[in-house]
This record gives sequence, C-alpha cells and structure tokens, in this order.
Amino acid sequence: MKTLKEIPCGKTVKVTKLTGEGPVKRRIMDMGITRGVDVFVRKTAPLGDPVEITVRGYELSLRKADAEMILVQ
Repeated sequence: MKTLKEIPCGKTVKVTKLTGEGPVKRRIMDMGITRGVDVFVRKTAPLGDPVEITVRGYELSLRKADAEMILVQ
C-alpha cells in the first residue's frame, strides 16, 4: 500500500485509509480527504514540501508528514 507522499505528479489516486490520531486525522478529514475520494497530485514544491493536490474540486497544499498518513491505491 502506498502513501500519498509517494505518488508522482500528474497521477490520480483513490484514498483507501487514513492513519494518524486525533486532531491531525480530524483536520485531514475536515479538508475533504476521506476514504474513497479521488485525489489528483498537481505538483510538489522544489524541496518536496508541500505537495499540491486537487480534491473534491478544490486545491490544497499538504505537508509531507500529513501526506504520509494518507494511504492510497
């Protein structure tokens, strides 16, 4: 199983599971990243942090640490 952090730019993946605990997991879910949703990886910053994604029709920037908690396929 891959994490969102490992997905190259230009790919669309489906979220299978959110790891993490409490407030961090809640914040990710509040952003609209839930199981079964499609996520498009737009680009990665030059130093790799943050990752820009499109989810549910809007754009987000995620830290690598947060992207690592999102399992995708």
